[in-house]
Amino acid sequence: MSAAANPRSAVVTGGTRGIGLACAEHLLATGHRVAIFSTQAARVEKAREDLSRKFGADNVIAVTVDLRQPDALAGFFDNVRATWSSPAVLVCNAGFSPKHDGKRLAFDAIPLKEWNDVLAVNLTGAMLCCQLAIPAMAANSFGRIVLIGSMGGRGLPRFAGASYVASKAALAGIARSLVSEYASTGVTINTVAPGNILTEMGGSPDSPINQAALARIPSGRMGLPEDIAAVVAFLASDQAEFINGAIIDVNGGEYVPS
Repeated sequence: MSAAANPRSAVVTGGTRGIGLACAEHLLATGHRVAIFSTQAARVEKAREDLSRKFGADNVIAVTVDLRQPDALAGFFDNVRATWSSPAVLVCNAGFSPKHDGKRLAFDAIPLKEWNDVLAVNLTGAMLCCQLAIPAMAANSFGRIVLIGSMGGRGLPRFAGASYVASKAALAGIARSLVSEYASTGVTINTVAPGNILTEMGGSPDSPINQAALARIPSGRMGLPEDIAAVVAFLASDQAEFINGAIIDVNGGEYVPS
């Protein structure tokens, strides 16, 4: 937890809804100042209003940024540094999973543009954010990077498309590379892999896909964004300093690695 007199700055990508918004709320509740961004202006404004009302406008930055535009992304991080301080916490949550009539495309039908767009956001966007954040973290001898992966990138995917699965699985490679370079600097890099979580992206809880998922989950319920956010907030804390390079599965027991 950050000291109230000297709050740490945190960045949450895709922080305007679902898991990202829940992460922002948990970090604010544990004493951080939080900057979020997304590509959709209306959602950015609503998140800004909601978070500012709960936690104070001085503790929230919310802007419209596209992860696929490196200059705009760099400008966002510059703004956070100028307004508060260099981010001590980075949560790479932004991502999307294309569906067509509610279903994934067959592997041999994936358009190249769709493949490139998914990797540009889910994977390259995370890489760019890490590049922008980690040098200052290392210089300050403290940093927490949490990559939001997916159960689909851990086991046999049931309904996620190949572009999404590949992008989420590849985050583990980014994490290993960062740990190998920065483990001695006070920066930790961990991955949280959510299972079936009730979010707008995941669709209605009553959909056939989600009902089938519910039947597979030993815990007997679907996950909530808060389930993921609680883990992220702990990984961002001082207490988690000896957890580094881990992949933490949060799925109610639906996927258990051997």
